[in-house]
Amino acid sequence: MSSSSRLLQLAIPLVKTHGFTRKTLSLSALSLPTPHTEPLSDTAISSLWGQGDDARRTLITAWLDDARQQMKNVQSPTIPEVLRARLECNEPVLSYLPEAFALLASPTSGLPPLDIRPGLRHAATVADEACWITKDAATGTSWYTRRASLATIYAVAELHQITSPKTAYHFLDSLLDASSAIKSSLDEAELFTSYIVKGWAGIIKSKGIF
Repeated sequence: MSSSSRLLQLAIPLVKTHGFTRKTLSLSALSLPTPHTEPLSDTAISSLWGQGDDARRTLITAWLDDARQQMKNVQSPTIPEVLRARLECNEPVLSYLPEAFALLASPTSGLPPLDIRPGLRHAATVADEACWITKDAATGTSWYTRRASLATIYAVAELHQITSPKTAYHFLDSLLDASSAIKSSLDEAELFTSYIVKGWAGIIKSKGIF
């Protein structure tokens, strides 16, 4: 593992205290087996992970990847339990997620003002991981619709969690139950994209970030 990758992994547990910030990255050096005597300089952060918000985007992506890996720790995994486990990873950093999502959705330059591709990718990879962990046997067209359905469910549940954490798990269960009843009549891929666009845009706007 490279030094930048090692420091990035050490920064992940610090997010719950310091957020998805360059400060979090700087403090990672203090968690090395042989700790540095002081945090990383801003120049070092830029050299390792990029200028300005690029370093923060790298940290957010690493945290999302790590949280997705935590789904594998569920014993006797089922789709509901695996998705619940992923939502649980959000709890310590919930207050930081709207800004993190806003940063991922903001293009590095030019237009459009809202780039939904990171949101689509995030929810889709969670759904794909859930299907892989639970050994989902869907094939052909069902393979795609199953993942689009679960990606939609997870995205909506996660956005609900940000605004109403106490009801997030009940809401997830209700979405899974409803999906089982109506999935044959939905265009899942279109629904998935629609929820991501409206959901991320709504959360970001409500927080006054854009």
